Amino acid sequence: MNPPGRWIAIAGVAVLSAIALAGFATAIYAAWLFHDMPDAGDLVDYRPPTATRAYAWDGVLIGEFSRERRIYVPYDNIPPQLAQAFLAAEDRNFFSHGGVDAMGLTRAMAKNVLNAINGRRLEGGSTITQQVAKNVLLTSDATVGRKLKEGILAGRLEQTLNKEQILELYLNEIWLGYRSYGVGAAAYNYFGKSITDLTLAEAAYLAALPKGPDNYHPMRRKQQAMARRNWILDEMADLGWVTRAEAEAAKREDLKVQKAPSRAKYRDADFFVEEVRRRGLATLGQRLNEGGYYMRTTLDPELQTAARVALMNGLEQYDRRHGWRGAWARVETADGWEAVAKKKTPPSERRDWRAALVTEASGGNVRVKVAEGGATGSIVSQDVAWARAGKGLKSGDLIFVEPAPGGGFRLRQVPQVNGALVAMEPHSGRVLAMVGGYSFSLSSFNRATQAMRQPGSAFKPIVYATALENGYTPASIVMDSAITLKGARAGETWTPENYNRKYYGALTLRRGLELSRNAMTVRLAQSVGMTKISDLAVRLGVVKKMDKVLAMALGAGETTPFKLTAAYASFVNGGRRIEPHLIELVQDRNGETIFRADKRDCPRCDVGFNGDESPRIPPGGEQVMDPITAYQVTSMLQGVVQRGTATSALVLNRPVGGKTGTTNEYRSAWFVGFTPQIVAGIFVGFDDNRSLGNGETGTTAAVPIFIEFMAAATKDLPKEEFKAPKNAKFAYVRGIREAFRPGTEPRVAAPVLSGAPSEGPVPYNQAWPEGKLSTPGAPPAPPKKSDEMNGLF
Repeated sequence: MNPPGRWIAIAGVAVLSAIALAGFATAIYAAWLFHDMPDAGDLVDYRPPTATRAYAWDGVLIGEFSRERRIYVPYDNIPPQLAQAFLAAEDRNFFSHGGVDAMGLTRAMAKNVLNAINGRRLEGGSTITQQVAKNVLLTSDATVGRKLKEGILAGRLEQTLNKEQILELYLNEIWLGYRSYGVGAAAYNYFGKSITDLTLAEAAYLAALPKGPDNYHPMRRKQQAMARRNWILDEMADLGWVTRAEAEAAKREDLKVQKAPSRAKYRDADFFVEEVRRRGLATLGQRLNEGGYYMRTTLDPELQTAARVALMNGLEQYDRRHGWRGAWARVETADGWEAVAKKKTPPSERRDWRAALVTEASGGNVRVKVAEGGATGSIVSQDVAWARAGKGLKSGDLIFVEPAPGGGFRLRQVPQVNGALVAMEPHSGRVLAMVGGYSFSLSSFNRATQAMRQPGSAFKPIVYATALENGYTPASIVMDSAITLKGARAGETWTPENYNRKYYGALTLRRGLELSRNAMTVRLAQSVGMTKISDLAVRLGVVKKMDKVLAMALGAGETTPFKLTAAYASFVNGGRRIEPHLIELVQDRNGETIFRADKRDCPRCDVGFNGDESPRIPPGGEQVMDPITAYQVTSMLQGVVQRGTATSALVLNRPVGGKTGTTNEYRSAWFVGFTPQIVAGIFVGFDDNRSLGNGETGTTAAVPIFIEFMAAATKDLPKEEFKAPKNAKFAYVRGIREAFRPGTEPRVAAPVLSGAPSEGPVPYNQAWPEGKLSTPGAPPAPPKKSDEMNGLF
């Protein structure tokens, strides 16, 4: 072979070898690039993480739990105009291309020449199908390899899913800013409405967001946002999807959004919703935040609002009794004071409170200027007097004020004291309302469920119930006299005293509970035995275990308002322990029930009503005490309201029972009260457990909160009497119709006093005159009203 031919051959071999090597390298690169290519078939059953929505019993949305705030909307429920807006903005040829739009890619490349020259961000030219592939199956890395994968996957997606399914995934997966994934969440977060209620202009604005939500922020970059929206409207008109007149009208519409992304409009249930979230996580785990569950709770919004208002009012009234503590800040000059004032926000629940500057303080006249809006005016005279009795007001003080109905401003102060209120149905355990503190915005600690506090005398009904279960009757006599017992350490003694340091001698069980006698209660507990009292407290769910020492009979143990309120429900419902619950029902995204609080069987409930007798469903809950015992305690607790430490609750003018509680050194004040339909527990105390102050008893601090709440909660409810068990026997003792177990009623009938009814319960608003006991050992005349101290330990 001549030299030229040889070199040609060598060159040919080299070229072929290079081609082969390049092909081999390409094959290796392709194998490496696509070795982890996702399977497009995975999207057939794909559902993105979706928010779990919690609703009140009447259907009001109260909260959402999610990792990504998303409301999944099926394609058939997406308004065509909304879908068209996104198609006009992102992929006008969506229904005609096969996953990759060559014409769209060409247009994007042409635009990118200008974008590169002007230093703008390059456009990708991705179709909606490619965006679904990227968002769901790939990363967002800006690499050639990812772009190749995106194109290949887009083609596979088109073969696996139909166009409607792809568009459904896209509209539910896309990030649209304002804490919104998908169009369903975006419609609520931006505009506070469902996608079916969006205007054309609002739909076009949402379609502007995939290019970059921050670039078209509705407040920070409103001009750019409206320009992008209007361009989309023009595109829709050019495509014939809306008329030119409709587009022009929509372009004239202003862009108005909510100040903050929010879907739940009801804002009074923060403590309740947070407790639901905690319990939901305990039951469902992280599925709660991504499973898209429907959750029906037990909340009654009307009662919840009443509970929040009553607790806040009661804590503010306590705070007012203890004086004005002074301004929360001061400024030496009026220059820039507004910026300082706005850094301090009032409780979010007090929506009318405003930060203000004291501009003048002379004599009885104090003038202020409000930071927001600049309104000026005088503090009302009674609040000026209140402030002067405390730390006073001076020019330069920064304070909170609230517009007064008659003009001027009321002086407001955030209480340092805190508390809780929980209300539930006694027969079902449905928690109707829960407020865990003065303000969730200031402290999310839930004192209804998390604060372990001594209940004081609010525990005594459990002692008396144990006695009634073990041979005592409401007419049994126990001495209210001084008692000294051995202390915990050698040589120590313990002498429990009554609140008023007086003793009334022999008293019936009823009278002892009505007047909350400490010494008598300790004698009763000593006779019955603390083991039995402890056992009943555990069975009622007040505690998991309790030390068997006599101090516990006076409420020295610790429990929560939630648990103690549930225990009182057992007195009202006939002695059954109910399980208080906040979540009634949970269903998955397919409508399948995965949790139901009511576990009772309902025979024939699934066949529909056919005219036969309705199903008989047994009452829920474990029977933890005799129904007669439960009724006896209920009746005795009615006496607490009629003649004892909670007579102020008579203003409710309906059957009411309950028990006050005050702990040593006035550290906690309690009242747990009930009607036949609702039981409510109120606790008041400082988080650091310091004293509330002399005289701050359960009657003074807690009962007014109960009254305000219960007046609102029962205004539309009938005035029902508490129902006695059918086998209970009755006899009049000292003019009061007492219930007895068969065989334990007095052997000699007590005379019916003049004016006393011969049958039926004692009217809720009347206390019958004292008569003679039908058994020997009648107690002395009751103490004078001035001696019946409220809020007994």
